[in-house]
Amino acid sequence: MTSWLIWGSFLGFLGLLLLLDLGVLHRGRPEVSTREAVAWTGVWVGVAAAFGVLVFAWKGAESAGEFAAGYLIEWSLSVDNVLILAVLVERLAVPAELRHRLLFLGVAGAIVFRLGFILAGAALLHRFEWIAFVFGAVLLVTAARLLVRREGAGPSAGSRFVRAAGRRARIHPSFEGGRLFVRRDGRVLATQLLVALALIEMTDLLFAVDSVPAVFSVTDDAFVAFTSNALAILGLRSLFFLVAAASVSFRYLGPALVAVLAFIGLKMILSGVLEVPVWASLGVIALALGAGIGVSVAVPRRPEEQDRRREETVQK
Repeated sequence: MTSWLIWGSFLGFLGLLLLLDLGVLHRGRPEVSTREAVAWTGVWVGVAAAFGVLVFAWKGAESAGEFAAGYLIEWSLSVDNVLILAVLVERLAVPAELRHRLLFLGVAGAIVFRLGFILAGAALLHRFEWIAFVFGAVLLVTAARLLVRREGAGPSAGSRFVRAAGRRARIHPSFEGGRLFVRRDGRVLATQLLVALALIEMTDLLFAVDSVPAVFSVTDDAFVAFTSNALAILGLRSLFFLVAAASVSFRYLGPALVAVLAFIGLKMILSGVLEVPVWASLGVIALALGAGIGVSVAVPRRPEEQDRRREETVQK
């Protein structure tokens, strides 16, 4: 059982990293370039790797393996899910100079929501063992959905949300710098930045339905589950700018993610009769994702096919 002091220390560490990222390193900066996105993605992966070493020294090799597997699962889900965020940002016409701030606020909210989901999930798993079968079924359904490329949490759902919000709330028709609210004619109005933030948070809640069961497929330790998720989410901003530019080249990453979700879903459903070591799970996940990226690099899209894929993504 991890003490509340350790929980509080880690949350303080996360807060410090977020403040350093937005308040110091990217203060007043324009949109992150692809080169910067690559560098910052490496930095956040390095932070997670360093924390994994601490978990190894503190809890041993098994917990470190669970952390690595949980991080890899959440990171791989983020690669696929960030495509939807990229389309949402384009559809909402978020100015380039506000995208980093929007993603910062979205990540901070996602970490808070994920903490609640993981604590609730851990409590359910410890109280009701059959919940593991439910989690496994959710992952299999998600794999099937990705296989047929349904995107119910995508831009169409976002458009409905924006229209509904416009009917029921007082919304200013434009972005007002980095402000979430403005006062006009004695009334407080929500800006378009707040609308975009609400949509991103709503989308992340839908993503958490996949992520939380997935991480509990490799660990029943709530602290390991949350830290692996949080550190993966922390790099979502740089991953957004990187994946948005390069995703059309990784055409086989989607099928690899389907294979990962199907594997961990079956693993949870069969947990009562078949025990898969955490290192075996980590190896399968890494192999599937590595194969998806490797084949995508070895067999790239033709330039005209990439252009058509970009147009299709923006139009969805």
